[in-house]
Amino acid sequence: MDSLSRHEDYGSLPLEEADMVANPFDQFATWLKDAEEFGIYEPNAMVLGTIDDNGRPTARTVLLKGLDTGFQFATNYLSRKGHALDGEPAVTAVFGWYKMHRQVIIEGNAEKVTPDESSEYFATRPRGSQVAAWASEQSRPIESRAAIEDKFDDAEERFAGEADVPRPPHWGGYRIVPSRIEFWKGRSNRMHDRIVYTRDGDSWAVERLQP
Repeated sequence: MDSLSRHEDYGSLPLEEADMVANPFDQFATWLKDAEEFGIYEPNAMVLGTIDDNGRPTARTVLLKGLDTGFQFATNYLSRKGHALDGEPAVTAVFGWYKMHRQVIIEGNAEKVTPDESSEYFATRPRGSQVAAWASEQSRPIESRAAIEDKFDDAEERFAGEADVPRPPHWGGYRIVPSRIEFWKGRSNRMHDRIVYTRDGDSWAVERLQP
């Protein structure tokens, strides 16, 4: 249990308001590029939190697949997260680039992207991932690994003669439209820097939070 008593020094590099750009999406894009260049494994991975029908929070890791007016990810609409989003669109997402002592926390609502947007992205996925979208009834129980492998083989055989695998109707993208985005930078003595953007009509208000 030694790891529970560790006290990492996050350094003295500051995060100043003057260093932040007015648009939080541009700021995020800069930090994402920094994470890629730093060599962070899966820099586009985010922990997505949703609320189920019973009001219980659930979380899982998904991959960011687009950045425009929101943060896009894709999934099976019939999955556990898909059912949660059908009932409650409020979500939170966390990007943890801990080797860089950085974190981004997003709060907002998730909405489905258009079918055309979903199909356009689906066409860019590796064929194996496309086949898997047909094979897996995501989040539902199955008796064994062999059984899911059999389902994948069946789906692969189904599309064996087709140049393109079509997008399943139960699979597509979501866009998180944020109302709040917090940029966190670790500092020594737990005196961390926290700069938060809060949506204010068509613009963003920026303020510093105490650590």
